[in-house]
Formats: sequence, C-alpha cells, structure tokens
Amino acid sequence: MFYQLLKYVLLGPLLRLMFRPRVEGLEHVPEEGAAIVAGNHLSFADHFLMPAILRRRITFLAKAEYFTGPGLRGRLTAAFFRSAGQIPVDRSGREAGQAAIREGLGVLGKGELLGIYPEGTRSHDGRLYKGKVGVAAMALKAGVPVIPCAMIGTFEAQPPGQKFPSPRRIRIRFGEPLDFSRHAGLADEKAVLRAVTDEIMTAVLALSGQEYVDRYAAEVKAEEDQRRKESRRAGGRRGN
Repeated sequence: MFYQLLKYVLLGPLLRLMFRPRVEGLEHVPEEGAAIVAGNHLSFADHFLMPAILRRRITFLAKAEYFTGPGLRGRLTAAFFRSAGQIPVDRSGREAGQAAIREGLGVLGKGELLGIYPEGTRSHDGRLYKGKVGVAAMALKAGVPVIPCAMIGTFEAQPPGQKFPSPRRIRIRFGEPLDFSRHAGLADEKAVLRAVTDEIMTAVLALSGQEYVDRYAAEVKAEEDQRRKESRRAGGRRGN
C-alpha cells in the first residue's frame, strides 16, 4: 500500500517534475512474470527513478547500511526503504554474496521484477565498472531473462558528496531482454558466470555510452582513497 502511495502520490510526481525522465525501450520490460532488470548505478536517486517510471513494482537489493543507521533518522530511513520495496544486503564477504543471491531468488520465485546493479556500488566517477557475477547466478538459477538498463544524467544531477539532486532532465534506456537459457544447469561454472555477467555489462554499456573500466569499482575507489590519504600525509610532512 505504502509503495503505491510513494509511487503515485508522494515521491513519483516529484521525481517526474524534477528530472522530466525521457524513457526509451519500456516495451522490453515484461508486463508479467519474473525478470531481472540490471543497470548502471550513478546516483542515490537511481533507486527511486526507475520504480517511478515502471508500470510494475520492482524490488531492489540495497546495501544494508541503509537499514542500520542510528537514532530516529536511521529508523525512518530503514522504514522508508522497506516500504519502497528494497531488501537489505550485507556486501561484505563471500557468504554475504550468497545471502544476496538467496534473497534475489526469493523475489524471482514469486514471479516479480528484481532490480540489480551488477557493479555492486555507485560509480564514483561516472564510468561503468566490471560487474559482479551474482546477477548471472540469479539469472541462470531462476531461468529468467535479464533486461539491461542505463541511467543517463543522474551522475550529473547528484554526484558523490552532494546530498540533494539538482533538477535536470535524465534519460532511462531499457534494452532487449537477454536470454541465457543456453547456459541452463551451469550456474556453478565460474567461467560461465563470468561470461554471462560480461555480456550483461556489454549490453548496459551499449545503452549508456559510458567509459568502461575492466576492474571492480570498489577496488578502484579504495586505491584512489588511499592515494589521497598518502598525498595529504606527505603534504603535512612538507608543511612541518
């Protein structure tokens, strides 16, 4: 009930007013039945823009930090994300990845739409990064199609560190469903999972036009953060 209230009364109209989304390929999203929508992730607003324009309800796997914040603000944030159809996922460690897959399969098992960001985190610089294989594992185990999706303009509307998005027109593109039935029964084969994931990311890249980086976003961001820390320390020693 609250999901519909958010989409059609509270949040959806505001998002449409702020971003005036131009949607392409919406016909590629099935009107019924289980499917995965796999997209790039450029902004916090992505979680809400896609549900606002889709005719069907979509459930996203969201980082657990959104559900565990302290105090009243943390409880309100957690309640909001749950009401918006988000499922908390702990992103640390191998077992956490398996738990995310189980949660996703539960959504698909009910014949619903599942939203996934294969990069595993928001892009910190607007580029598209290597996808993690969880999306492939879910697609093969559930035997469902994957619809590639590209958000265009949301990075500029709300880059990292900016608390609130700036009004601007954005585009959302959906590609033709990807059928991986030829890999049925191979969900435990690492090479197959990697190949399927790369095919999904290639389709997202074709829609988004981003620069592609064949590394995981979290690794690159960690390295850049470390270099900045070392640079600040070096600058502090020179100042002394």
